[in-house]
Amino acid sequence: MFRTPCASRQTGMSLLETMVALTILLITSIGIMTMATLAMTTTEDQGHLLARAAEYAQDKMEQLIGLGYCDTSTDTTVFPAASSGGTGLGPVASCPGSPTFLLPATGTIYGSSDPSAPGTGYVDYLDKSGNPLAIVGGVAPSNWFYIRVWKIETPNATTNLKRISVSSKVRSSVGSPAGALPQATVVSWKSYPF
Repeated sequence: MFRTPCASRQTGMSLLETMVALTILLITSIGIMTMATLAMTTTEDQGHLLARAAEYAQDKMEQLIGLGYCDTSTDTTVFPAASSGGTGLGPVASCPGSPTFLLPATGTIYGSSDPSAPGTGYVDYLDKSGNPLAIVGGVAPSNWFYIRVWKIETPNATTNLKRISVSSKVRSSVGSPAGALPQATVVSWKSYPF
């Protein structure tokens, strides 16, 4: 049998060529995995945590909107709300219909919509599952994950009108600590007699 010189050569890839191909594949995979990690972190922070913060702010807003315009004593820092011992929708001297009807001066603000500076009686805390936590002695519970703060104000040049702002913020995010923490704010108006 006659053999040609070409038939005796081996065909295929050498070990060196395989190692180079695997190195290129590894470098590409690391880049893609970094992007995937960033995408998952962003989804968790901006998707899950921000959605929960918005949901909890809306829950508090619904609770506050359900109070009477002249309610000055309902404690909304606990769940279910207690009929006394709280701030309600902020102090009023008296309510419409009383002989000495007097609303707070326009421009009056009660509470705060800044989670880093909550107003006493206008803040509550939730755990990771959204369950309310008790505030003991005016000190925030150590295991809180969401903070909700609210502000009640009577805007300038208005009569029988209150603006309610509720902000909810997450204690820590999944991503890098340098980023802004997810926070949601909802605003509504309440007028007398509604």
